[in-house]
Amino acid sequence: MSLQTKNQPIASATGETDAEATALRLVVMLGGPSAEREVSLKTGHSVATALRACGHEIFEIDPRTDDWSLPERIDAVFLALHGSYGEDGTIQRRLDELGVAYTGCGAAASDVAFDKARTKEVWADRGIPTPRGHIFSASADTLPQGWSLPVILKPVRQGSSVGLQIVESENVFGAALDQALKFDNAVLMEEMIRGRELTAGILDGEALPLLEVRPRQGTYDYQNKYTEGATEYFCPADLNEELTRRIQDLALQAFAAVGGRDYGRLDLLLRGESELFFLEVNTLPGMTATSLLPKAAKAAGIGYEQLCQMMIDVALRRAKT
Repeated sequence: MSLQTKNQPIASATGETDAEATALRLVVMLGGPSAEREVSLKTGHSVATALRACGHEIFEIDPRTDDWSLPERIDAVFLALHGSYGEDGTIQRRLDELGVAYTGCGAAASDVAFDKARTKEVWADRGIPTPRGHIFSASADTLPQGWSLPVILKPVRQGSSVGLQIVESENVFGAALDQALKFDNAVLMEEMIRGRELTAGILDGEALPLLEVRPRQGTYDYQNKYTEGATEYFCPADLNEELTRRIQDLALQAFAAVGGRDYGRLDLLLRGESELFFLEVNTLPGMTATSLLPKAAKAAGIGYEQLCQMMIDVALRRAKT
């Protein structure tokens, strides 16, 4: 892997080291109006602290409503938003109109990746393995023909496992579907794959070390994600070298298929010794110091402050081309 190690200086977008680079005027966008607002605030405060430690002037903006504006002479915007508005292409289109460089995927890729159904269609066309799915846009009391339990229900356009329902008994299927529909007007049903839960981070065109997620109970749902001590993390994941390379290569392909750029995180399942199922793309993954992408970067020798700096650097480099 050619990614920088923790012993190397942080390089700026101009190729200077951190000691030589000019301090930048940066906006960190955090919070926002989505169901993941509280998580986004934590991400944003962590990023802002790290970028200040890198010597930059930081403005924190919470776009909870549409009447936000940027300070003058801003070099770039670090998007620390999660969920709708932040990850679905809305904020990206606004920043494109303003002609401002920003971190992460562009508007079109964000729109596709935030939609689990469209992502699944793109992957199916590209031969990326993903669980079988079915879309509900209204209540139903029974499974479609050809389906059997257990299944997982996911709001199509929500992140961070918001609204996720696991259904193992048919007599609760209708209620579970109604609950998922509270979070979106379309719900994706997938066959429930039992296997190891893995995540593959992408940074500047390269795959980071794989990370395995092991909830102490149940699946990696919203509660297990954000309850301290509820989940164990192993990075690098205990996989043989050949399988690791295969997963990383597929992750890069799956990310490119939705138009991904700069960085992101892909969630997948490993059933048995080699059967893979890609679940979704996170175009603005959590960025607290203990979030999954920073954990993977740390395993590659990239510290948290350096990671935040690299994300700014790649955005500025892209803006200059």
